[in-house]
Amino acid sequence: MKLVLASASPRRRLLLSAVGIRPAAIRPADIDERPLTGEPAAAHVKRLAAEKAAAIPRADDEVVLAADTIVHLDDRIFGKPESEEEARATLRALSGRVHSVTTAWCLLGKNEARGAESSRVHFRPLSAAEIASYVATGEGTDKAGGYGLQGLGAALVSHVEGDHSNVVGLPLPPVLTALRAEGIFPEPP
Repeated sequence: MKLVLASASPRRRLLLSAVGIRPAAIRPADIDERPLTGEPAAAHVKRLAAEKAAAIPRADDEVVLAADTIVHLDDRIFGKPESEEEARATLRALSGRVHSVTTAWCLLGKNEARGAESSRVHFRPLSAAEIASYVATGEGTDKAGGYGLQGLGAALVSHVEGDHSNVVGLPLPPVLTALRAEGIFPEPP
């Protein structure tokens, strides 16, 4: 079986590569990612992962893996910031607080497997200067919540409860179990 990753995320590719999984193809899904009216954060991210997987055509020997990650706090979803001001506002809202990062995934092959993992991320209290300095790096512009735990954004965090790979964008333990069930195993380096 060949793995098709329905994501343009370089972080998901790196996570998979780090454990010896190399997608045969990258086919990002193009769907409307806006939340439905009144849709809870967890339902939203699960719906997006399933819709992304379903949107990718696949051959009989292909398995499609799609995922979506959201940052949420108090029923508010923090997406990828569209401006530096939005990035600063997001980091101010997260400063000194505990927020959730939920990644949902969907694997379509001979069978269908789905899951969602949540981790709790504790942000340090951040000064305006720290926020401005981090935003100026541009690191968080393409990331939910406006920061990247795998990079300079780690300095914003005091600790994480839960799976680190989930916060980066793909909860590896359950995804690897689902991939093995479809006959996809890590390759030697």
